[in-house]
Amino acid sequence: MWFIMEKKKKSAMRFLIIAIVLMFISMIGASLVQTSGNSVTIKDISFETTSGYKMSGLLLVPQNASADSPVPAIVTSHGMYNNREMQDANYVELARRGYVVFSMDMISHGNSENTENIGGIVVGMYEAVKMLNSLNYIDSSKIGITGHSLGGMSSNTAVNLDNAAETQLISAVLLNCADAAYADDNGNFTNIYGSRDVGIIAAQYDEFFMQDVDENGNITSPRDYIKYKNAQSFLYFGTDPSDKELRQAETIYSEAVDGENSMRVIYNPEITHPWSHFSKQSTVATIEFFEEALGAPNPISATNQIWQWKEFFNFLGLIGIAMFIINFTILMSFTPLFSSLCVKEAVTSTPLKKGGKIWFWGSLILGALFGTLIYFPVLKLANSFSTQRTMFAQSSPWGISLWAMLCGLFTILCMVTSYHFYGKKNGFRLIDHGVTMSLRKVGKTIVLALIVVAVTYGWVFFADYFFNTDFRIWVVAMKAFEADKVLIAIFPYALFFLIYYIANSLAVNSFNYNDIGKRNWVNILIVALFNVIPPAVLLIIQYVPFKTTGFLLFPSYNMVTVLLFPFLVYLPAAAVISRKIYRITNNPYLPGIINGLIITLISCSNTLTWS
Repeated sequence: MWFIMEKKKKSAMRFLIIAIVLMFISMIGASLVQTSGNSVTIKDISFETTSGYKMSGLLLVPQNASADSPVPAIVTSHGMYNNREMQDANYVELARRGYVVFSMDMISHGNSENTENIGGIVVGMYEAVKMLNSLNYIDSSKIGITGHSLGGMSSNTAVNLDNAAETQLISAVLLNCADAAYADDNGNFTNIYGSRDVGIIAAQYDEFFMQDVDENGNITSPRDYIKYKNAQSFLYFGTDPSDKELRQAETIYSEAVDGENSMRVIYNPEITHPWSHFSKQSTVATIEFFEEALGAPNPISATNQIWQWKEFFNFLGLIGIAMFIINFTILMSFTPLFSSLCVKEAVTSTPLKKGGKIWFWGSLILGALFGTLIYFPVLKLANSFSTQRTMFAQSSPWGISLWAMLCGLFTILCMVTSYHFYGKKNGFRLIDHGVTMSLRKVGKTIVLALIVVAVTYGWVFFADYFFNTDFRIWVVAMKAFEADKVLIAIFPYALFFLIYYIANSLAVNSFNYNDIGKRNWVNILIVALFNVIPPAVLLIIQYVPFKTTGFLLFPSYNMVTVLLFPFLVYLPAAAVISRKIYRITNNPYLPGIINGLIITLISCSNTLTWS
């Protein structure tokens, strides 16, 4: 038995080294891509806005920019519940083409200071424009802005603020998955953009924008946006498009406005709202628009893109992080301080006895059904899509963590019921499966979990400090954060997530680790798949009708539906991580606490925070 565990220890050491190597490859590779082979300097900066809030962002300065040779500049903005790194496709490609780019953290997001309501958020875009204008290597006559979703709404606010300023600074505006300002206060078509060059990336399956009203007063589908008056009035420079020829997407229209030549264009990719962050089509549109509007200091074909390589390296980092969590925990359990948490031989599956399959499959099905049915009602009750502070500082993690906690409590109820009506009668001893343990062991479990989480995030901060990178792919992201996020995370988010992930680890390991399928991997595959059923089913029932009819099945739940995407990864990954650790420790609480704290920090560092 000693030989087997020594072999496990050596295996964990090998995989830990591989994990660290993967993380270094990720940091170095992602850094080389986003700096275009060190030809672009990236600075993590912050500055005080005129409204008294600190704003942060990544400033990318290509080597061709200088006071003697100023270049065009572009502000890029993420949308609600995101952060500056979500604009990586745009800032990588634009900086590569010679533009100075400032990828901002909107106020109340990322490392920027927090405000009380959405009105304080949307003014941040213009503050970024003014900051860029103060740099002597910027061509002040060529400053562009582009924002996704709420970032697009911030772009419209920036235009209004620019219109009211003594000197106008913005010359080009690209709204990404956000509506333009079509009408004035009286409902008449208007052109707030003046002679600026303006474009819209109108996703055909946008969950939030790109809708209009048809001649019968019915709401139109985003995929038909280009056919109706809002889009047509935009392409006709704010005039009434009635009785005019239908203008088309992907076509640049030019007109003299206030004595200057101006353009309008709508790009219409067949993508969803969140996918625009991760879309080659959307990135092509961004490149083409700004090259047409501002000219590119270093012209490169719009289809020639390298940001996907950054995503590849980032993804390697995520794999490395997951491997590190598992193997660092295992190795720490072999140390003298934590050796009491390590069993003498690897835990194996428990044979199912009479009636066992019914309890196994029944509990999995009930758990998945419960999580699916309560999600929308709970998120609505929690008001998880709020434009101002309500009960807690972060509205989206509040709703998600509340849902998670309720699922965890239901799981505990299922386990208690299963134990009393099946397990107890068939020789299931709680202590044998790690369900009960001494207080001393509980204390060591908590300490080790905290160490694992701290050291794991140490790698995230290392990547941020030395390479200006993190570990992410699309909406799955581990990023560095400021100290306030730790205090915010403690209650209620950490408590609620811990209830779920500890209960889930108990279910996955102590109660559902059995000989179904006769192979260990079959059992873990089953429990991992059932973990992910609620978000998967909810996304399917929303997006299949969206694809076929042009409308979400439940349109009022658009935001809370989008919040589910990362859990397609987090939930099955949690099952795998907890099983790997449990097999060496027979301790379901250790991986449960680790997973709960990691997910809490991920959730609280990648969202909107009210002051």
